[in-house]
Amino acid sequence: MNEHEQQAAIRYVAIGDSFTEGVGDEQPDGSVRGWADLVAQGLADASGQPVQYANLAIRGRLLGPIIAEQLDPAIALRPTLVSFNGGGNDMLRPGTDLAWIAQETETALRRIQDAGIEPLLLAGANPTGGLPGGGRVRTKGNELTAAAGAIAKQLGIRFADNWNDAELTGRQYWSHDRLHLAPVGHHRVAANVLRALDTQPPADWVIDAAPVGAPSTRDQLRYTREHVVPWIQRRLTGRSSGDGRFAKYGDWVWVHPRSDTSRAA
Repeated sequence: MNEHEQQAAIRYVAIGDSFTEGVGDEQPDGSVRGWADLVAQGLADASGQPVQYANLAIRGRLLGPIIAEQLDPAIALRPTLVSFNGGGNDMLRPGTDLAWIAQETETALRRIQDAGIEPLLLAGANPTGGLPGGGRVRTKGNELTAAAGAIAKQLGIRFADNWNDAELTGRQYWSHDRLHLAPVGHHRVAANVLRALDTQPPADWVIDAAPVGAPSTRDQLRYTREHVVPWIQRRLTGRSSGDGRFAKYGDWVWVHPRSDTSRAA
């Protein structure tokens, strides 16, 4: 029986937006890796067995499209585990309906449970220290994370709370756009997720970084020109960074345990 005809004991699907897709953890070939890829590898390493992994997340997606476009395909793959995160892009827009986000999240998680699949709920990391108007987004994030924790408790599911990981608020964990995690940030989130799954992260991962200083005036001007202005332009024209993009792994890929001699982050 070849690999395509087999079924792994752990079958993991990740759904969400750029956070879950892995933006900020760019690889030499231009692809992105990210915490969900790292979690799949960590599960394979810890179990000593291959893991089947799919990642349906697409950058720029609001919660509604995440659920409408990704939930049914995720369930159809018949995984054992689905990680769910959404609402981050909704929070960046004015007039966010936090009660609607919480209700839709709960409904999606119940659908996963009803399909006999274990859901894992994530709160994204908190980027607001470096964002213009970050205080308003922080208030929304605090409220939404509290609601997510309550939902997880009510449903009896695992919850990886990255929003309240104070270490992750440091500038050293974020990429140049200040909205997406840098590679070390993705590793730290992956470690948080694995611990939520009662699994120790690989010992060779780098999940802590030395603090970095505040940006200079020149840094601030460059950041505004390269990241803030294009973001505003996309909002004004109704475009998204995810337009025309497809899931990174729309079907199963196999993630094999690393040998002791090949373990490197």
